Amino acid sequence: MSRRFRTALRPVAALAVAVVIVAACGGTSSTPAPTASATPVPTRSLRPTPTAVPSPTSATVGTLDAVKSATIQIEADGSFVDPSQGQLLNTAGRGSGFILSPDGTALTNNHVVTGAALLKVWVGGDRSKTYNARVVAASECSDLAVIKIDGSGFPVLAWADVTPNPGVDVYAAGFPLGDPEYTLTRGIISKAKADGETSWASVDSVIEHDAAINPGNSGGPLVTKDGAVVGLNYAGNDVRQSFAIGRAEVDKVLPQLLAGSAVNSIGVNGEAMRFDDGSSGIFVSSVASGSPADKVGIKGGDLITKLEGLVVATDGTMADYCDVLRSHKAGDVLAVEVFRPSTGDTLEGRLNGTPLQVVSTIETGGGDQGGSTAADYAYATVSTDGGEISTEMPADWKDVRTGDWSRNDETVGIRIGASTDYPTWIDGYTVSGAFLAVSATLADKDIETILDGDKGTFSKDCTYDSRKDFDAAGYVGMFDLYTDCAGTGNAFVELAVKSADGSYLVFMQLVALADRDFTAADHIIETLTVKGPLP
Repeated sequence: MSRRFRTALRPVAALAVAVVIVAACGGTSSTPAPTASATPVPTRSLRPTPTAVPSPTSATVGTLDAVKSATIQIEADGSFVDPSQGQLLNTAGRGSGFILSPDGTALTNNHVVTGAALLKVWVGGDRSKTYNARVVAASECSDLAVIKIDGSGFPVLAWADVTPNPGVDVYAAGFPLGDPEYTLTRGIISKAKADGETSWASVDSVIEHDAAINPGNSGGPLVTKDGAVVGLNYAGNDVRQSFAIGRAEVDKVLPQLLAGSAVNSIGVNGEAMRFDDGSSGIFVSSVASGSPADKVGIKGGDLITKLEGLVVATDGTMADYCDVLRSHKAGDVLAVEVFRPSTGDTLEGRLNGTPLQVVSTIETGGGDQGGSTAADYAYATVSTDGGEISTEMPADWKDVRTGDWSRNDETVGIRIGASTDYPTWIDGYTVSGAFLAVSATLADKDIETILDGDKGTFSKDCTYDSRKDFDAAGYVGMFDLYTDCAGTGNAFVELAVKSADGSYLVFMQLVALADRDFTAADHIIETLTVKGPLP
């Protein structure tokens, strides 16, 4: 199965990086502007002259209602690479953050900003004013980044003077699903010290809570009823658990980040991955210019397989990789081994030392490790009759149907359906094919409600596997995965996502007989063009 459909705890940034069909952080993924610092890998014990953590000022908000004014939405524009599709140019993803001081210093996640060409920021949900921002410094292991917004006189949030014990009321603030509308959800802390080891970060412990977060919430504040910060949201999972990095963890790295020093970082936006053949590594979606990773020659699309001779990500997390970084001081020369899927090359070099050089090469069919690539299908452009929407479908799916999309006897959008035999596709799960629809009418509808409405129907025929977050190609939402449909062993996917500006909803259903069908689903979304007008 395409790795885009893996089940995992995911970051909640809306970033089109690394994982395309399953980012939550993210999404995206998620998840990724070059960092201002090229400081070589620091260690926990290395302490540059600290910059004082910003303390409350007259600009500090003091109520829950005022939290919005100091919460920001971040758009990261740049070129990122995902595990199976190669380079994605000019990809934009969105996350959240919050302002620490009136001069525009703000805190967010590493996976939201690292590797982007430029950052755009909106403050307090005000879309009339767009600010540029730059990365001051980041820590990929702590998944934290300090950015500086152009401007001054901003309202700020202060840390809460409370212990994050179970039962404490909390509120998650931010801009989920790429939506410009500010959201605030309520919950309680359920666990003070949950495991913080994930595929994209290595944090000793995090706060577990049940305030709802979605892709795009990454970096946003978790606050008390008085509007003070308890933690920084960074992850969620399929069983409605949400996670935030608490003040104790932030304080370990924040002084160095404010001073412009990277911490436990070589300058990558990456994710730990394990493959069916037992291999593993840190997949690099982007690299910060001027960082140790950039100087040694690591590129987006590379897989870091060894660091100081240690095979990394064997457990699917960043733990071992980050422990190596924490065990060395700034400027240490670190041996690194990289596999480059695009060429089949294995390269070796030394961070803060000699650049990467090819040591061996294997035959490779492309960028998807251990799975099918888009090359398994030839693609052809299909469009609605009026050209309102178009996309690239597998050329083998020659039975194409277009027209209005009706739901509950109401025309709500426009559609394209394609298969080798569309009537057979409609009636069962024995042939590959897809139904793609776009609607402006449903743009304000809750995505989970849409998916829940069909869940009962398909659960009768198939085994419901899971609901996962989607974050890619400017779209953010969710999809349901069903397996062994009608006893065929084939899979069924239902996807609902919204455009970055929230103006329309994209809905897709797919029957998958093989890995290449999952790859085709990715390709259909990535090549979707919407010109309108839409019902």
